[in-house]
Amino acid sequence: MEEKTSVPSELEELTLALIHSRAEVERLREREQLISGLLGSINAVLWVLDWPNRKMIYVSPAYERIFGRSAALLLADFNEWVNSIYPDDLEYAVGSLAEALEKGALEEREYRILRGEGELRWISDKCFVSHHTYNGTGPILVGIAEDITDKKQLEGELQNLAITDALTQSYNRRYFFECARREFDAARQAGMPLAFLLFDVDDFKRINDSHGHQVGDQVLQGIARCSSAALRRGDLFGRIGGEEFAVLLPHCDSALAGQIARRLQREIQRLALQVDGQQLRITVSMGLADLTPQDESLDALYSRADAAMYQAKRQGKNRVVSG
Repeated sequence: MEEKTSVPSELEELTLALIHSRAEVERLREREQLISGLLGSINAVLWVLDWPNRKMIYVSPAYERIFGRSAALLLADFNEWVNSIYPDDLEYAVGSLAEALEKGALEEREYRILRGEGELRWISDKCFVSHHTYNGTGPILVGIAEDITDKKQLEGELQNLAITDALTQSYNRRYFFECARREFDAARQAGMPLAFLLFDVDDFKRINDSHGHQVGDQVLQGIARCSSAALRRGDLFGRIGGEEFAVLLPHCDSALAGQIARRLQREIQRLALQVDGQQLRITVSMGLADLTPQDESLDALYSRADAAMYQAKRQGKNRVVSG
């Protein structure tokens, strides 16, 4: 006897299709929640821009944390991003997007933004041109932006350590002479005046031996502070030895250089350091040399200033001698 094959009714087929559909919807919802959670945990801004219409299509949740602005406002108006950029970086930040369109991608661009109450933050941004279109209007830019403010601050600190003397916060010997050589070459090429001032602290060993190295450090720090009051903007100042300092004076003839040297000398003499209830008097011996046609290198100018400084020592200290 033959068995009859059971054929599902239309209702059963519809029920099965509905079950499968609900399962697929649930899988899609779970996947959307997973992606949303991942995007929310990434500490970088993922963004998609419709360039021809200047319309932001998508921006990830990190935008509000990093930029401190409303994502809804950005999606409504592209100028919300433009307005967040630090004015000095605006031309580069906007112009580099056009550059990305020409090249197809931009590996990295850095610009600053103003966040919240005028807080300045550094942003690193990478983007590329997508082959997809949005409403058939043209190229789409896809990018990722992250906050690199901490990295920039660390770079600045490392740079500062590389060029400054840790005790006095003035230029160290290496960086002072690096900058001084550039100024020397520029002055010779342009035929402009230039002066080199070299000085050290009188009887510094006696100060250290009598009062200790801590007082000696205070003397050096005080001299560095005096330079800020006496020197012009653009003058180079550095600690090039234990108690020895150097100043390069660009665009400065001999008469003006002498005035600046004496002004710095007076500022140092005014230093009021109280040690064991008494005022410690600080003086320096200075050697000053002006650029001449015979000076073919900075070393020649430095040597004449050095010789003049030791002449000041021999003449009784606490004076400026030109060489």
